[in-house]
Amino acid sequence: MAVVTQVLRSEWTKIKSVRSTVWTLGTGFLVTVALGVLISALVNSKFDDMSVAERMTFDPTFVSFAGMGLGQLALIVFGVLVVSNEYSTGMIRTSLAAVPQRGTFLFSKIAIAAALALVVGMATSFLSFFAGQAMLGGHRASLGDPGVARAVVGGGLYMALIAVFSMGVATMVRGPMLALGILMPFFFLISNILAAVSATEKVAQYLPDQAGQKVMKVVLADDKAPYGPWGGFGIMVLWVAAALVGGYLVLKRRDA
Repeated sequence: MAVVTQVLRSEWTKIKSVRSTVWTLGTGFLVTVALGVLISALVNSKFDDMSVAERMTFDPTFVSFAGMGLGQLALIVFGVLVVSNEYSTGMIRTSLAAVPQRGTFLFSKIAIAAALALVVGMATSFLSFFAGQAMLGGHRASLGDPGVARAVVGGGLYMALIAVFSMGVATMVRGPMLALGILMPFFFLISNILAAVSATEKVAQYLPDQAGQKVMKVVLADDKAPYGPWGGFGIMVLWVAAALVGGYLVLKRRDA
């Protein structure tokens, strides 16, 4: 237990000493909240122009999360940097020499980064919600409304899992450019294309982002997914677990 505590402290020191990781989280937080406020204000001003069908499926909670795409981007970069910085600088050899138990090393790093991502994710989700609802005026939702608290908490959990998933992928491929080259198209291009094409729509429903985002929605009247909010969240957890297992197996079997 003493060894694990020391490794956790070491990983915390590494993360907070690298300015790029701190700036990534801070920028993601600010931009996500700001974009959510702007979109919420725009939607409020255009609400009277919506069709009856659009009003029936209007989800004020999810509208306030309009900036989560940029938040997701920041958490992906954060997760990749936490892992790949050591490979880029060659410090991974020193780290593994100091902590030869690779499982302890990897999961201590993931635990610290996940905890930080969770704190930032929750702060982003809650502030985005309250600021966004303030802009929606009479169309706003309350945290006490059915499903709203689950959606807001789910938003923070979603962002934390995105970071952990990115760490698993980065551990498997090591290089930051390769990791980002895989994750960015996967989340921001491939996933959206598959979801927009009727022939692949059902496949897209089981991708980590498409499934995980269900937990942030309150109104699901037009949702065709065969699972509910927590079912989608569970699918995302399975993706994250697979990425972590893959990262651990690759780290265990190869040289630094």
